[in-house]
Amino acid sequence: MKWLYRIFSVFMAFLFAAPLVWMLVVSIKEEGMKIITVADWFKPPFSFAVYKEVLMGTKLTNWIGNSILVAVMVTVLTVIIAAMAGFALSKIPFRYRAVMFFFVLAGLLIPGEATIIPLYQVAKDMSLLNSYRGLVIPALASPVAVIVLKSFFDGIPNDLIESVQIDGGGVWKIFTRIMLPLTRPALASMAILTFIGSWNNFLWPFLSITDDNLFTLPMGIPTLMSQYSEDYVKPMVVNAIASVPIIILFVIFEKQIVKGISMSGIKG
Repeated sequence: MKWLYRIFSVFMAFLFAAPLVWMLVVSIKEEGMKIITVADWFKPPFSFAVYKEVLMGTKLTNWIGNSILVAVMVTVLTVIIAAMAGFALSKIPFRYRAVMFFFVLAGLLIPGEATIIPLYQVAKDMSLLNSYRGLVIPALASPVAVIVLKSFFDGIPNDLIESVQIDGGGVWKIFTRIMLPLTRPALASMAILTFIGSWNNFLWPFLSITDDNLFTLPMGIPTLMSQYSEDYVKPMVVNAIASVPIIILFVIFEKQIVKGISMSGIKG
């Protein structure tokens, strides 16, 4: 029976890897090659000249830098805010704490598309459009991260908190010395998922950014695709280059990504 599972696993791995292999092979073909059969795609000659042309002749590297900058800022600030909110909802007694938790929980029931018009109006009134601030600030509210981190904080015994309080430690010491180290796996998982979500975000940058120097990859790639509608090689080169950072991230943090998906209940 084990060999059936192995064969199935190899088949599924090949199925998921085939598009990546296809993209890489096509991206190193020479432009204008005559293609008659599928096998012609895998025959030499091969060339990296189109890579140089795309990197030097487009704003792709600038868009990659924008995506990395925005994703890192959103990830760091979101995790910090969600950790503090989750800690407050879990361990700090205050009036209407349960009401506040259900208020955060209700944020999961409202799709982002339903708030996009008022969000745009608020960003316009605050002069956030066409700026990095406009890309980062609206993405910082993450009910999923708050709820997941709160559940982890709930699992930490109150005896640890009381022992720190007896030694004279305040709320900030409890949060930084006890809570954050014990919830490091959850923090890492939420950080990775937040980074991927920000990296793939298209709708809000599409509405809030008109300056192509501030484009992120999800906005910039369709722009380049429209220029190469009759070509196969350049679109594949663009996608290959754009895929490198997120593939590296997945290879390094594969276990945390899988764990984060299982913790947050995201399926896909």
